[in-house]
Amino acid sequence: MTSGLSCLCRTLAFLLAIQGFAANAADKVRVGLTMSTADAPIFVASERGYFAAEQLEVEIIPLDSASKAIAPLATGDLDAAGGSASAGLFNAAARQIDIRIVADRATAAPGYHYQSVIVRKDLIDSGRFKGYGDLKGMKVGLPAPGTGGQILVDEMTRIGDLAYGDVEQVFMSFPQLVVALQNKAVDIALMIEPYASAAVATGAATEFQATEQFYPGQEVSLLFYGNQFARGRADVARRFMKGWLKGARDFNNSIENGTWRADASASAVVRILAKAIGMKEEQIRSAPPQFTNPDGFVNMESLRKDLAFYRSHGLITSGAISAEDVVDMSFVNEALKELGPYKRPQ
Repeated sequence: MTSGLSCLCRTLAFLLAIQGFAANAADKVRVGLTMSTADAPIFVASERGYFAAEQLEVEIIPLDSASKAIAPLATGDLDAAGGSASAGLFNAAARQIDIRIVADRATAAPGYHYQSVIVRKDLIDSGRFKGYGDLKGMKVGLPAPGTGGQILVDEMTRIGDLAYGDVEQVFMSFPQLVVALQNKAVDIALMIEPYASAAVATGAATEFQATEQFYPGQEVSLLFYGNQFARGRADVARRFMKGWLKGARDFNNSIENGTWRADASASAVVRILAKAIGMKEEQIRSAPPQFTNPDGFVNMESLRKDLAFYRSHGLITSGAISAEDVVDMSFVNEALKELGPYKRPQ
């Protein structure tokens, strides 16, 4: 009798342990990132346990171009990704491939020099480049076709009273653009931080202008969810957004007036970014940070403008698609019910 009771107790204990393990097992989330400071919310949330607190295990998949996230998001090989509002995103939506913009990741906000026009220093010193009217015949480096960089090229040529086709566009990753400026393979590059500052630090290039001065409020980068994640694992997607916003708020707390704060809290965030990106802390601190909306909301006006550009240049296959068709703020709104609106600490 005693032996049978002991066996029953061991069985019950085993079953309870299995149930406890199942309850505590972390849900895996695969996220494609270009490994820039725009990924600060994920890096901070991972390092500080915000995702773990939501019972999430986040796997980061490095991408050399955000445009390469569209296909794996569509197939479910990626759950989420960071990237720009590309022509590929709108075309995917037109084909009923449900990839959603769910939060802001980096905006060219006034006072933030996160994205810049970087010019070879020898062109500045020689007087060959004095302004956008000198762009004709030059090679402009940018990360990928059908992305926001091409809209900036359009803006610059308009300012210079040139045609869009008067410049040669060269596509390569941001780290490659740093080298290309040194090797004179490109004349000008449209670059985000910390790569823009890294290019200037080589001595081969200089910042000519922050892009927010001629395209203020541009959505440089956004957070995407794939359909299988957003619909098939909606609860996991909501928990991921909660962790994301916590990380975004810690990042915002480290910045004041578009620059890093000189306090221990900011230094801790800088260390996290340096470790994640593989740069020195002084490189991160010397690079202007981006604006990331701490409440997650996106700039719809910018998305509409980008879509109009893609459509006018024949990059969009459907006339029916709208910017609203690719934006889903429901995950942000759900997270804000728990977190409340962002309040900067005193």
